[in-house]
Amino acid sequence: MIEVRDLTKRYPGRTAVDGISFTVGRGEVVGFLGPNGAGKSTTMRILSSFMPATSGTVRIAGFDVFHQPDEVRRRIGYMPENNPLHIDMRVRDYLKFRARLKGLGIGRSRDRVDRVIEQCGLKDVEKRIIGQLSKGYRQRVGVGRRSGP
Repeated sequence: MIEVRDLTKRYPGRTAVDGISFTVGRGEVVGFLGPNGAGKSTTMRILSSFMPATSGTVRIAGFDVFHQPDEVRRRIGYMPENNPLHIDMRVRDYLKFRARLKGLGIGRSRDRVDRVIEQCGLKDVEKRIIGQLSKGYRQRVGVGRRSGP
């Protein structure tokens, strides 16, 4: 599912990622562990096609991250710790807004938002303002944003 070979990212004066290689099979769950500055976030940005590598290859579900980024983005999500959400919107309204941005019609977006709210455990907070939610609930909204609408 994920194939990384000899991935390197260099900046002027330093190397953030130095020739790493790994594979993640379908259905496997993995985590990146390491000290600050070890290249975890840089690697994730490269894998999700938000940042180019200096060298190496990355394939997600068989698609090349560097040459087929749109296909990769359809198959992978990356949620940074500081989730960029519209904190002044209500949860349901925000998810509907995201669904409409992705081109879903009114009826289809309503059904999809209902499903995401259920899947992400947001039923109890769906009418609350995002900025008033705990960090955990904000993360759930972020997951819902990426998994559904």
